[in-house]
Parts: sequence; C-alpha cells; structure tokens
Amino acid sequence: MRYLVVLLFICNSAFFYGQDLPALRVSEKDTASFSPIQKPKPFSKGKVEPEFTIKDYKIISYARDTTFLDTTISIQKEYKYNFLRKDNFELMPFSNIGQPYNSLGVTVKQNTLYPSLGAEAKHFNYMEVEDIKYYRVPTPMTELMFKTTLEQGQLLDALLTFNMTPRLNISLAYKGFRSLGKYQFNEAESGNFRTSATYETKSGRYRLRTHIAAQDLLSEENGGLSNKELQFESGNTSFTDRSRIDVNFTNANNKVLGKRYFFEQEYDLFKKSKDTTRSRENYLTLGHQFNYETKYYQFSQTVQDDYFGDAFVSAITDKANLKTMYNQGYVELGNKTLGILKGNIALYNYNYFFDSKLINASGEEISNQLKGEEITVGAQYGKTIGGFKLNGGIDYGVSGELTGSVINAAASYQLKSGAKATFGINSSSKMPNFNYLLYQSDYVNYNWQNNEVFEKERVNGLLLGLDSKLLGSLSAEYNIIDNYTYFTSTASQEQIDAGEENAAVSPFQEGNSVTYLKIKYNKEFKVGNFALNNTVMYQQVDQTNNVLNVPQLVTRNTLYFSKDVFDRAMHLQTGVTFKYFTSYNMDAYNPLLGEFYIQNREELGGYPLLDFFINAKVKQTRLFLKAEHFNSSFSGFNFYSAPNYPYRDFVIRFGLVWNFFS
Repeated sequence: MRYLVVLLFICNSAFFYGQDLPALRVSEKDTASFSPIQKPKPFSKGKVEPEFTIKDYKIISYARDTTFLDTTISIQKEYKYNFLRKDNFELMPFSNIGQPYNSLGVTVKQNTLYPSLGAEAKHFNYMEVEDIKYYRVPTPMTELMFKTTLEQGQLLDALLTFNMTPRLNISLAYKGFRSLGKYQFNEAESGNFRTSATYETKSGRYRLRTHIAAQDLLSEENGGLSNKELQFESGNTSFTDRSRIDVNFTNANNKVLGKRYFFEQEYDLFKKSKDTTRSRENYLTLGHQFNYETKYYQFSQTVQDDYFGDAFVSAITDKANLKTMYNQGYVELGNKTLGILKGNIALYNYNYFFDSKLINASGEEISNQLKGEEITVGAQYGKTIGGFKLNGGIDYGVSGELTGSVINAAASYQLKSGAKATFGINSSSKMPNFNYLLYQSDYVNYNWQNNEVFEKERVNGLLLGLDSKLLGSLSAEYNIIDNYTYFTSTASQEQIDAGEENAAVSPFQEGNSVTYLKIKYNKEFKVGNFALNNTVMYQQVDQTNNVLNVPQLVTRNTLYFSKDVFDRAMHLQTGVTFKYFTSYNMDAYNPLLGEFYIQNREELGGYPLLDFFINAKVKQTRLFLKAEHFNSSFSGFNFYSAPNYPYRDFVIRFGLVWNFFS
C-alpha cells in the first residue's frame, strides 16, 4: 500500500508542477532520442517557445560528472536492470531479493579515511553520499522503475525532479520493495528515501547542493538450510516447494536504519567559471562541506539458539550505533596554465556505542563506546596537457586514532583513434570497521574489544587500463595488503558437525602480506543484428594463510539479437546470458553480525547460470522480461550463494522503466 501512495504522490506532484512549457525536441544527432511530447506553440504573437532535447535533462554525480538522461535500451541496461540498479557481474545474489550478495571479485582500494559501522553484507542497498544524484532539468521529469520480486511483493523506484527556477532544482525519490521469498522465514523489505537540491545565484558565484536520505533495510534470517543434502541437493520432488525445506531457525531478524543530512557550498572569490571542468580560466573558490549521519545495526531473536552458542539472556537484542559529523573547508585554485589545485582541512567526529558495558568471564571490562575526533589535511591536483590528463590527491590524518592516509594518482592518454590508456597508483592506511574493533552481544562469544590490538590496514596498488572500441576494455590491478582484517570461525570439527560453526566466529588480522591480482576484459562482437558481449575476469591471490578467497575465473557471455520492429515504433532486444565461476572456498554468511566470514572446509561454485531475456523500448518506456536461471532443474542442485544458502530456482520476472515529462 505504501508504494501505491508514493506512486500517487509522484504522479500528482508531476501534475502539480506541470506547466505550459516548451516542447521536447528530437535531434537525429541525439544518442538517446524519443518522440516529442508536444509541438512547439507560440508564447505570443511573433514569438515561438524554445525547444528542449534529451541532453537538457542533466544528471550530476557526487564527483560532479555530468551526464544526460538516457532512454535508450542496450545490453548494459539489461545488466543494470536489477535490485541494485548497477551491474552485479562481481556479485552472487542470495535466493531472495534484498538479501546479501557474496563477492566474486574484491575491491581492496580504499577511498575513505574512516571506518564504517560494519554489517557490510547488509549495506549493498544502502545509498552512501557518493550514490546520491543531483539534477538540472528544464521541465519536470519523472522516472518510474518497477520489477516483480519473489512471492508477495514488488519493487518500485520512483523519482521526480523539477526546477522551481532555472537556478533551483529539486528531486524527490523513494525506492521501496518487499519480497516474501521461496524459503521459510526469508522475507526482506527496504525503503530508501532521498531528496536533493542544487542552487546557484544569478551571478553564479555562489553554489549549493544538498540532500537528505532516510533508509531502512529489514530482513528475516533463517540461518540457511539445516538438511541440504537430503532436501535440496538430492533433487527430491517432495521439496520442490522450497517452503517445505527445513531451516536452522525461524525467529531472528536484522535491520539497518540510517539518516543523513548533507550539504556543500562554494563561493567564487573571482572569475565565474564558464564550463563544468573549470579548466579554461583562472578562478579562486572557497568551499565548505558538511555531513551528519546517524545509523544503527540491530539483530534480534525471540529465543536464544545454540547456533550462535550460549547467551546471557533468553531473548536476544543486539544493537550497534554510530553517529558521525564531518566538516571540511577547502580552497580551490584554477589556472589555465598550471591546472587545478585544491587544499582542504577536515574535522571528523564519531561516536560508536552500545547500550551497556560488559565484564567477561576473566573479569576484563569490554567498553561500550569508541568516541573521538579526527583532523585531516589534504590536497588534490588536476591538469590536462594535450591528450594527457593528470590527477592525484592525498589525505593525511594529523590527529586521531582511526585515520592514516590515502594517496591516489592517475594519468590517462587519449589517442586520436579514440582509445584511452590509463595508469594509476594508490596507497592507503586506516583502521578496520568499527565492528572489528568493538562489539557487544547478548551471545557470550560475540563480545570483543580490539581497538588497541589491531593495527591499521595498509593497501598499496597499481592499476593499468586500456579502453578501445576496436580491442575492447581491459583493466588490471595489483595490490599488496598488510594487516588484512577478516572474520572467521575457530569452531572445532565436533562443533561444525553439530551445526554450531557460527558459535565461534570472531575477527582476526593476518600478520603476513596478501597480494591480489585482478584482470578484467570486456569485448562485444557484432554481426548484423546479432551481438556477442563477453566479460571475463581472472584473479590470483598469493597468501600464507587462506584469508582472502575468490574464484580464479568469472565469465559472463551474452548472445543477443536487436532490431527495430513495427515500422521502427519499437526496438526489440532478446538473447541468452551465460555466467560461470570456478569453484572456490566461498565465504560463509553470519546473520548475527550481518557479515561474511572466511571458511576453508567447503568448495562451492563451478555451475552455470543461464538467463533468457526479452527487452523492448517503446517511446520513453523500456520493458524487461527475464527467465532467470532456467537451467536450474537440469544442471544439478548444487547452486549455492554461500554455504547452506542456495541461489534461486528458475523464475520469470518482468518490469519496466518509464520516463515522462511535464
């Protein structure tokens, strides 16, 4: 019902803000063109309204990269039409929508100086500051994304953006979903509300962008299958109805809730910029960024379960809280000869806490709070020289216990043929996430304090890239990781056999260096209306102990057909996607922590995933129909997303993305 209310609100808002505005013009040169909404009509005698193209509807990222609304349909749109609305090539979903994703590839590069709350497996759908979009549109624009889920639920992502004046743009968006799932006690739901605004004065010297985000992510947790060999892997037809399969428990839930208030303002002391890159003239800008966020992760269970070991109380309620406030002041100098130089100083306040203190069996007190402030300084530089583009930055912690440093530098060269070569280096140092440093639980074994024991994780890496229409896209990265921090179980074989492996999960740091190599290649071949899109990833880990497990090979290959039909009134796209990854010691999932942990007793993977899809575009509407994992019933019941957590069976899902304008 609440999704219907949001839909009605969006539609009514579009009507309320709709005006007698100029027509949207179609240009043959536009990459994403569509039919005009209305014909131009005169303002008054002798005057004709100006026309707009799709390129006038601009989308601006946190990094200030500007794109325009794209209403085309492509294979990349197919890959991104999912719950996360981004390509999940390196992720392995669980059986239900909105549940965790296991990692098929690892991103070890750190772009932030500060630890996060933790519960990383529950944050895939949590929108961070970098995920919020800002808009600049000439007329109100609405986008609706709808997709079916699994059993009693739907997914809707609705966006409305409009301009109150040409210099003030506002957006309202809500992403909500619910899915019961196929297995017992497997329901998931979430809500992501965000509103953003951009403003600049008539002179353009003062600019402001701001957003508010309120998000909640809830899911029931069943601990996975308790008798997978007999009830799942055997293919027994008595358990084709997955709700009949036994699970470990049916009385636990976890939840992430967060609220964020962000704004950034800039003032040009002299010389207003005339282009988005601001590289063609001299200017001096003062800026200030503010971000305040409160967040908590909660795990609750009505009755203690031996699955997690002994407990202090019978009913479990664990809650980790984090409040942060970030203030940064900066000065940016642009010179058409020297380039762009930016310097900043930042103050970060944090308060990570639990409700009570704890004294363990040894009489040691485990604190209930980590609180403090960090002061950092930084600088960034960018310059374009002919076909070369140079940029780099450094942030360094001068005060505080959590931060170290982040150094990034990159150089790219644009060839006349259109190919682009990239080289980059990065080096970072920071403390692990807060739940590694301190945790309290009603379960006895889930209490620790490591903030004075663990050292800062250090990552040093190299990146090479080549992007060419003729040769394809190739990227390679090599990283050396020190003090790699991870969760694992120290359970004995007897505990594992009794199903109590999760009773002994705790954090550790690896004393030896871990090296990680990742090579990724993408190339599409076209013959007439047929195309074959290929993405292959190779990974290699060199380590003393098995603390970082990834598949050696991951591949995705899509053979598809696309053509305009019905006198070019519809663009049709249909094909089959094959995905495969080699078997490896896939990380196990711990629902109490909301984290994955290392396990080296069971290899999973080595099975194919086949999807059949039919997509179509009619004017501004893109339609999607997919038969997911249609080979599930004849390729063997060994498809797992994590130990004891199967991937989904064959299912048909459909939906659409619809843009309309006022």
